[in-house]
Amino acid sequence: MSQEPPPADPRGRRPEERYLRVLDTLVRYYLPLSTRRDRYGRRPPQAVSADLAVLVAARTDVAEGVVSLLLRAPDGAPLPAWQPGAHLDLTLPSGLRRQYSLCGDPADRSGYRIAVRHLPEGDGGSAEIHTALPEGTRLTVSTPRNAFPFAADRSVLLLAGGIGITPLLPMAREAARRGLDWRLVHTGRSRAGMPFADELAALDPGGDRVLLRPDDEHSGPAGAAELLRGARPGTAVYVCGPAPMLDAVRTAFEDSPATALHFERFSSAPVVGGRPFTLRLRGSGRVLAVPADRSALDVLRENDPDTPYSCRQGFCGVCRRQVVSGTVEHRDRRLSEQERAEGQMLVCVSRAPEGECLELDG
Repeated sequence: MSQEPPPADPRGRRPEERYLRVLDTLVRYYLPLSTRRDRYGRRPPQAVSADLAVLVAARTDVAEGVVSLLLRAPDGAPLPAWQPGAHLDLTLPSGLRRQYSLCGDPADRSGYRIAVRHLPEGDGGSAEIHTALPEGTRLTVSTPRNAFPFAADRSVLLLAGGIGITPLLPMAREAARRGLDWRLVHTGRSRAGMPFADELAALDPGGDRVLLRPDDEHSGPAGAAELLRGARPGTAVYVCGPAPMLDAVRTAFEDSPATALHFERFSSAPVVGGRPFTLRLRGSGRVLAVPADRSALDVLRENDPDTPYSCRQGFCGVCRRQVVSGTVEHRDRRLSEQERAEGQMLVCVSRAPEGECLELDG
């Protein structure tokens, strides 16, 4: 007995035809979006926001003024995976939330290691870590994020200034593991204040890949030309350190034979192309002027020192505020188009057109 074919839809298509069309759309459009890779073969980072409970399993003084913390899950469970260049947000007992690069071994998921230099002139985060986090302290950290990914280029030059060695040490370890042509220059004020020299030496048994360059053993800080001297044609340069070092390397990079420059800075980037605008705080009605060379976050913190922030570079999202009215010039690397359309703003980097007034909720 023959069966009648299933009825077609109003456009004359049968169910199996509609299924094939949907499947074809998924394959042709959505699958490439979800699996696309960049020029280095990396998939785009996925947004993550989960927080993890950890405890301080060990504290180690790794240089003068630098302490290393080993963070483990309270139950000893493996922690989420990470890649060289990743960082995490650390929430301190005081409520301060700060970012630190992971400087351990990505292959070891039993714990996360960070290293923090004590900055007496800082805003209190480093002082709290150095003085108020004994072993056994319970903390909250974010799952690792990576705004400074290592592409494992065939030829690599790693330039670290002081505590900037923290994201570059895992990169050196990965470069050695892969057998890449790599070199690392670590600068600092003095040899005693430069952490992880022993681990770098272990990665360089021949003594021809790692250069420790203390300022006090030379005529002062290294210039950009000296730092880039090891770059060869086709080399990718990764640099992390204080702002003057970054700015010098960026300026001199065009005259070097290197072909790619990747960098991560400690502090907020200088405002470029900024114009003055104002903020109106909806709760109090107070109006705050934002000069052309300062960020909205700087001005908000002057008004309220407890204003939350972390990276000051537009990718962590801690300083997110809701804009009630006004036009925002978005300069962040975090918010989605939907979040921007809903009026969200990262006040550490985003601004407004000249003379515009942004009204902020709260």
